[in-house]
Amino acid sequence: MTPSKLFFILRARWLLLSLVIVLTTVTAAVVSLRLTKMYVATTSVVIDAKPDPVSAMMYPGLSSPAFMNTQVDVINSDRVALLVIRELKLTELPVFREQWQRSTKGVGSMEQWLAGVLRGAMDVRPAKESNVLTVTYKAPSPEFAAQMANAFVKAYLAINLELRVEPARQYAGYFGEQAKAARDKLEEAKHKLSVYERENGILASDERLDVETTRLNELSSQLVGMQAVAAESSSRQTQAGSSGDRLPEVLNNSLVVQLRADLGRGESRLQELSTRLGDAHPQVQEARASVAEMRTRLETEARRVTGGVAVANNINRQREADLRASLEQQRAKVIKLKAARDEAGVLMREVEGAQRAYEGITTRLNQTNLESQNTQSNVNVLSAAVPPLQAASPNVKLNTVLAFVVGLVLAGGLALVLELLDRKVRGADDVTQMLKLPMLGVLPAGPKPGRHKPLPAAQEQRLLSESGWAAPGKGHAA
Repeated sequence: MTPSKLFFILRARWLLLSLVIVLTTVTAAVVSLRLTKMYVATTSVVIDAKPDPVSAMMYPGLSSPAFMNTQVDVINSDRVALLVIRELKLTELPVFREQWQRSTKGVGSMEQWLAGVLRGAMDVRPAKESNVLTVTYKAPSPEFAAQMANAFVKAYLAINLELRVEPARQYAGYFGEQAKAARDKLEEAKHKLSVYERENGILASDERLDVETTRLNELSSQLVGMQAVAAESSSRQTQAGSSGDRLPEVLNNSLVVQLRADLGRGESRLQELSTRLGDAHPQVQEARASVAEMRTRLETEARRVTGGVAVANNINRQREADLRASLEQQRAKVIKLKAARDEAGVLMREVEGAQRAYEGITTRLNQTNLESQNTQSNVNVLSAAVPPLQAASPNVKLNTVLAFVVGLVLAGGLALVLELLDRKVRGADDVTQMLKLPMLGVLPAGPKPGRHKPLPAAQEQRLLSESGWAAPGKGHAA
């Protein structure tokens, strides 16, 4: 369909178009004037992005769109609406009670029904690229709209604070129980360590272990020295059994030296007397007896000295055995002390671990206690709602203009539908399409009835001659 044909159709049905447009516009204007006026009150809140003053940490998720959407859901929740109802005592108002009775016939909870009604009149929208939430409330009364908008924001602030404080209170109770258990565990670990140290004589400074270790080292050194002495005395005893007269003890003994000197003098005197007087002389016999006696005394003294080497060797052996036994005892004692110290170290590490756990839980408990007592929120009122001066709806001018446009569209559509139901010839194209024959020519439209004017004679004669017709009385056939 061409624009010209559409124009012909609309022009042909202009009366119907005018009627539809006028009816639509007038109806919309009348309805808009009869509708109840609704007032919209607006308030806004800003969510602070600064760190939490208690935990000194940034609020998680502030930069995420999901956080702002969560806050929108919180404001639209039943918990906020129920708090508004209870704070304003709306269930005690007769108008709301009558509406509830008419709507639900008294079935169900009035608070839940009223919460749904209030939420339906409220709208919450987050601002783009900012932490501001805008809360609007629509009501027939401007004062009630402002009151409800401010009440929803106030309830939201309270619920937002409760949502932060309630988990902190629960955590505080949990950490309180854990702190008590950790304290009991720490005291038990300390008691076990104290009893163990007292039973094993362990000092915190490890002085006893150091003393016992020093004594062990001393005994080890003494044993090494005594082993050397015992080995030397053993070799001397062996030498005493084979050639005891050449022992240093024998050679250096003063009595043995004197006896040997006396024996040498006696033998010299015996030899002199034997040479001068003969073997049978009494003096020679006396000198021989004296020499034999001195030799016996020398041998006896030498045996005594060599016997002392054996005794010294036995004593050294005994001392070596005693030192070895003392060393083994000391080593066992040191090993026991080290094992006890290691066990005490395990107990001390248990005490330290329990101490660290208790301190960590106590720190978290103190923090949660502060958070549970917090009365400050990161949400603040940016602008409070005031009663609006003008109604937000209905907008009579806008509704009238929209009704005019809708009526124009409806009228055009109705004209096209009627045209499809009752086709009329509006132009040459319609004739060609209807008859399926080619168009030979188009006659110009004649004058309307009552407005015909005769043509001049010259123009009439020219038209007749061009069309092949002759005027009557001039020899041309009609």
